[in-house]
Amino acid sequence: MSLRSAVAAPFTGRGEGELAESEFVVALSLDRDWFSPDQATRLADIAVGEGLLERTEGMLVPTFDPADATIPDGFVPDEELLRRRSAFEQVLDALVADGIDKREAVAEINELQQDLAVTIEAAAVLYARRRDIDVSEAADRALAELGD
Repeated sequence: MSLRSAVAAPFTGRGEGELAESEFVVALSLDRDWFSPDQATRLADIAVGEGLLERTEGMLVPTFDPADATIPDGFVPDEELLRRRSAFEQVLDALVADGIDKREAVAEINELQQDLAVTIEAAAVLYARRRDIDVSEAADRALAELGD
């Protein structure tokens, strides 16, 4: 939730559906004083990598409705957001967001991994897809990481 909230904040704060990357950085670093400019740029890169933002002609466009994101009063994102999450973490977050118990999901994913002798990421993607949860971004990332 906090990555989505941090990404949504500049758009909701300015009431815009797209922002120049420099406006996004200014909103997070100067307006809200959450990150340094370099960290705000890194956050944009992570959000693009996780499918929350798209870059088009120097603009950042959210792939979700920022108005639907919860930004609680006093919210300050943790610098942990600047660490890129693994494909497994992305899938797990999607599962939890869909109402699946985290411990149950991890246990069943581990069981799938052992039964099928696949990576944890592959097992997580399969688990999510069996529940009709779209994790295509994480699936593409997991596939790309196999080639690395």
